[in-house]
Amino acid sequence: MSNFVFLTPDAAPAEVDRPAAEKVIWGDPRFTTWNVEDRDGLYCGIWEATQGKWRVSYDEWEYCRILEGHSIITAEDGTEYPLKAGDSFILRPGFKGTWEVIETTRKDYVIRL
Repeated sequence: MSNFVFLTPDAAPAEVDRPAAEKVIWGDPRFTTWNVEDRDGLYCGIWEATQGKWRVSYDEWEYCRILEGHSIITAEDGTEYPLKAGDSFILRPGFKGTWEVIETTRKDYVIRL
């Protein structure tokens, strides 16, 4: 195992999933995740989601950078955060709201439990 890894989909096998049915507000969103790093409560990789909207609740800390697409994250208080390629942000534990994918969105991420 190398101590240097490019963060690309080729670096890990793809895992396909969907949000739990009770969280979906509209659409049939599908997630593809390439989890390149998984150690000691640290996760890093690439995530992609297709159109749809679902409820989110974060217990973990996450840094994200949007690589492509268009999404809107909306906090419980109604504050909307439109996201496009090049946007970077942090979601802290306790964030609750919705994630809506307008155009298939791909991001890289680092999660710390």
